[in-house]
Amino acid sequence: MKTLPAAPAYGRRSAAELLPAAVRALGGPFEQAPDDVLRLPAANRVCILILDGLGAALLRQHTADAPFLASLDGEPPLTVGFPSTTATSMAGFGTGLAPGEHGMLGYQVRDPERGVLLNLLRWDRTAVPEVWQPQPTVFERVAATGLPVFHVGPAAFAQSPLTRAVWRGAEYRAADSPGSLVARTAATVAAEPRSLTVAYYSTVDGTGHVYGSRSAAWRHELAIVDRLVERLAAALPPDALLVVTGDHGMVDPSERIDLDAIPELREGVALLGGEARARHVYTVPGAAEDALAAWAEKLDGSAWVLSREAAVEAGWFGPVVRPELLGRLGDVVVAAGPDTALIATEQEPRESRLVGLHGSITPADLEVPVLLAREGGNVVAEP
Repeated sequence: MKTLPAAPAYGRRSAAELLPAAVRALGGPFEQAPDDVLRLPAANRVCILILDGLGAALLRQHTADAPFLASLDGEPPLTVGFPSTTATSMAGFGTGLAPGEHGMLGYQVRDPERGVLLNLLRWDRTAVPEVWQPQPTVFERVAATGLPVFHVGPAAFAQSPLTRAVWRGAEYRAADSPGSLVARTAATVAAEPRSLTVAYYSTVDGTGHVYGSRSAAWRHELAIVDRLVERLAAALPPDALLVVTGDHGMVDPSERIDLDAIPELREGVALLGGEARARHVYTVPGAAEDALAAWAEKLDGSAWVLSREAAVEAGWFGPVVRPELLGRLGDVVVAAGPDTALIATEQEPRESRLVGLHGSITPADLEVPVLLAREGGNVVAEP
């Protein structure tokens, strides 16, 4: 694939801009943003609901299943960072930084010090989240000013490595069902006259992975989530602003290329990172150029294949990549085309069976809605 896709809208309308915009809407301490950067209307309390897997394109395609969400004017969408995957997106939201600065560079990335893959959702006992991602979070910066900040999500995530890496600084409130999420979030927002609350709900993503984003199961799940959002909007105090977004989109690729079945794509490869729609290819010393050529030839027409240096220059990871993070990037970086999955049935048997996938740099992967509701449905969306 010759023409490179546009990089995410870092610095203007990416995941990194959402929480700083919320803090400014609260009259908080963040510096004023240029006119082309995301802006939110002023409010005494802001509640951000992140629906894992809710892409802007999917929502546009299924308005009949989500009438309340469809009633909220939310264009233009945000773009999350690349790779468009939960760990990277949550880091963008939580730190207010692009991937090249926060270092959460994919689903599975190389730990350069140990020479092993680190799964940034599951982690391992050696990696220390606060060391792996040392940049201050938005919550930490805001809490230091005295503004109350809260995070609502599953109890199991309260002290998870990902929470410690990118959401630390907030008071965590556990909610393990749709009803408890609505009740706990509404009570948390109402408890303070001025606050920032981020709530998280995961089932849209999980349903899409297992059944596909074009399945009846996914559409029913969207309808349930639509009702959840409607009830949450109605339960919040009148002076609260509800912001609904996602952390990535999803596609159901029909072209599934098994990397483990193509010997040329494993020659010179020490570690295969990333996931089916965004790959970090880590080579043995001296093999990077040959691997780049092999991957570019074999995947011509199905994926964008770049060297690490070219991907950085193209701005895929943001305007800046900190030098100490370069070793986490693949020697070869691969973004799957609109209808392609780069599975690895031997190395990743569980992930290779998933139907709905994400991670690439296409609009279907990157773009997420930004829907604003006040008093149960009064909506504002500013470019």
